[in-house]
Amino acid sequence: MSRRFYFISGLPRSGSTLLGAVLAQNPRFHAGMTSPLGGMFEALLEELSAKNEFSVLFDDAARQRVLRGLFDNYYADRSAEVIFDTNRTWCAHMTALTELFPDTRVIACVRDLPWVIDSIERVISQNSLSPSSIFNHTAQGTVYTRATGVTSSNGLVGYAYDALKQAYYSEQANRLILVQYETLVRDPSHTLAAIYDFLGEAHFAHDFERIEFDDRGFDANIGTPGLHRVRARVAPAARATVLPPDLFNRFENLAFWHDPQGNLRGVCVV
Repeated sequence: MSRRFYFISGLPRSGSTLLGAVLAQNPRFHAGMTSPLGGMFEALLEELSAKNEFSVLFDDAARQRVLRGLFDNYYADRSAEVIFDTNRTWCAHMTALTELFPDTRVIACVRDLPWVIDSIERVISQNSLSPSSIFNHTAQGTVYTRATGVTSSNGLVGYAYDALKQAYYSEQANRLILVQYETLVRDPSHTLAAIYDFLGEAHFAHDFERIEFDDRGFDANIGTPGLHRVRARVAPAARATVLPPDLFNRFENLAFWHDPQGNLRGVCVV
């Protein structure tokens, strides 16, 4: 079956699950929460490299067939014309994705880092009697150690941030669109129109008053109920931060996409 693959990536707690739930309203589309394909893709890349003694049996054409087959087979039971796969690792593999899918595009969801960390801490606080897998189910630590952990280069936020920066300044940046969480929840109609235009897909009338998404089983299994909860209505929700002021300020000026002069590749930022 001939179908198009697009990818949703970017920062955690920045609206990727919400965006997937909205896109899934279009009967031509399949979209959802984070899939396991990112990790499977990286594992296959390693096994097809010189790390494996049988790598001499593979040329680049064979590698492409095997890697492309991963996507085709994983989504073989989906009848949608267009597949959106979500994983934070995709921004780190823009070149490989372009080789496999020459016409692909990547949607990166972004949000100011203090509010990303605030959102993680809020979920942790709401499940104070059930330590989360985000922190290896440990009950030790403080908001400061948790923030330091998730923003390290190998942390939940730090890795995604570095991958996003890599994509933003790469030669494949013309395939990238950044969707700010604040824009998505404040003006979803404008945001979706911009995404459709960027992808070159026919517009669809989405219903932003009745969003359907439920994956409570997954969240409960990783010890973090509510992690992927999506409200039924797309709307901004003003609130005070749960972070101490000094911690909030530590991450306040790291949103590089706010600087038009630093947008060297002319990336579309919604």
